[in-house]
Parts: sequence; C-alpha cells; structure tokens
Amino acid sequence: MAKTVILCVDDEKIILNSIKAQLKENYGNLFLYETAESAVDAFEIIDEIMTDLTVKLIIISDWLMPGIKGDEFLIKVHSKYPKALKIMLTGQADTISIEKTKKEASLYKCIRKPWIESELFSCIDSGNTIN
Repeated sequence: MAKTVILCVDDEKIILNSIKAQLKENYGNLFLYETAESAVDAFEIIDEIMTDLTVKLIIISDWLMPGIKGDEFLIKVHSKYPKALKIMLTGQADTISIEKTKKEASLYKCIRKPWIESELFSCIDSGNTIN
C-alpha cells in the first residue's frame, strides 16, 4: 500500500507546529508528516520523498513566504510532480495569485487563515481520494 506524506510549508514555525499537531491528532499514523520553513527546504524534502515512487504527496503551503512565494513554489512542484495534491493555506494571497495557481499548478483548494480544522481535514480527505 502506498504511503502518503503530508508536507506543510510555512515560514512561521508556530503555524507549522500547529498544523502538524492538528493533523497528527486527527489522522494519527495514517500519514507521514514533514515540515519546511521555506520553499527551498521543501524542494529538498520533496525530492527525497519522491525517490520512492509509491509515495503519495499532499502539500499544504502558505503563500507569503520570503524568497519563493507559495504560488511559484506550487507551480514548480507541479511541473515535476503533477500528481501531488496541492493546498494553499494563506491569509495574504490575492485572487490573481490563487487563480494562477489553480490554472498552472492544479491547486486543489485555497483555505484562508485562520483556518478551521474541519475544513482542512475535509479538504485532505476529499483530495486524497483523487489520485
């Protein structure tokens, strides 16, 4: 059976810790959990994870991050790993950036901060059944 990894990308450590804790509390050992504080760190983690061709990848990414913004990050990930489920979790992204990411990265969903746990879980549950 394929492993599913949820990678959370946000430049705020407190957000990463909060999301990871919520995911673990809700899903337990159903998924593997990874975090990255930048797109650059996330690319390294993704490339390492995806050496195992049976892994399913779910990415939850912020938009406003130093260096590479979330939309650019997800578009680059999509070009290499198009089957990854991509979710943007943001309080800052504008409509143009979100639409661009939907079009160019097959963004599954954009959830606004502060997020509602049940909305995030529902999004993961429905998106995880796609691939």
